[in-house]
Amino acid sequence: MLGNNETIHVYIVSDSIGETAELMVNAVVSQFNSASVEMHRETFLSDTERIKRIVQEASSQKSLITYTLVKTQLREVLAQEGQKYNIPMIDLMGPLLDVFSSLMSSEPRLEPGLIRRLDEDYYRRVTAVEFTVKHDDGKDPNGLLKGDIVLIGVSRTSKTPLSMYLAHKKLKVANMPLVPEVEPPHELFWVPAEKVMGLTIDPNLLREIRLERLNSMGLKTGNNYADTERIMEELEYARGIMRRVGCKIYDVSHKAVEEVAGKILYAVKESGKIWER
Repeated sequence: MLGNNETIHVYIVSDSIGETAELMVNAVVSQFNSASVEMHRETFLSDTERIKRIVQEASSQKSLITYTLVKTQLREVLAQEGQKYNIPMIDLMGPLLDVFSSLMSSEPRLEPGLIRRLDEDYYRRVTAVEFTVKHDDGKDPNGLLKGDIVLIGVSRTSKTPLSMYLAHKKLKVANMPLVPEVEPPHELFWVPAEKVMGLTIDPNLLREIRLERLNSMGLKTGNNYADTERIMEELEYARGIMRRVGCKIYDVSHKAVEEVAGKILYAVKESGKIWER
C-alpha cells in the first residue's frame, strides 16, 4: 500500500509509439483523485538488453510496467525480468492477440506500428481526395504547383474520374481543361513536365460522348460542343499545349479509368520525382 504522497512510476513499454498504453493508463489514473503518477515512455523497443535496463531502473522505485509488445520474444523476456524483480506487470496486447489467434484462421503479422501506419495511410488518402475535389476542373490555379499530378485535356476526356481514382491512391491531383479561347494559367508551365499528364481521345468517340452529354442535359445536338470541326480544333490546340509543357500524353479512347490510371501510376513510380506512397 502506497502512502498518499508516494509517486507511482508507470513505465509504458512499446515496440511502436506507445500511444495505446498511455491512453489506457491515463484513463485509469483519472479515476483516482489523489494519485501521483510519473510516466516513463519507452518506445520503439527492439532488443532484450534494453528491456533489462528498463526493468532494472524500474526496480529501484515504486513502479508498474505496462506494455504493448507484438513480438512474442520481447513479451516473454519482459515478463521474466519483471517477475525477477517482483514488479507488477500488465500486458495490454498479448492476451488479446492470443485470443484472436485462437479464433482466426491466420496468424498475426506481429509487425509493430501497423495501426499507426494504417492511420497515416487513411489520413493521406483523405488529404488527397480533399485536395483533388478542391482543384477539379481548373479551380484555383495555385494548386497546380502544390499537387502530385496535373491532368490536362479537353472536355470529356475523363479528367475528373481519373483524378478521383488517383486521389484514392493517395495522390493529390489537380486537373485543368484546355479550351482554345482560354490561355492556360502560367502556373501550368511552371510545373515539372513529369508531373503533368496529357489526355487525348479519338475525335469520333469524343463527338459521340459529347452528343450523349447534350442529350442527357436536354440540349440541342447541333450545339457547337459536339461539332466535328470544333472537336478537331480543340484536340489540336490541346496537343500544342501538351507539346509546350513537354508532358506524357495518354489516349483514353475505349479505355477504362483503371487502365489509364495504371499507366499514370507506373509513370509516377518510374519518374521517381513524386512522393512515393
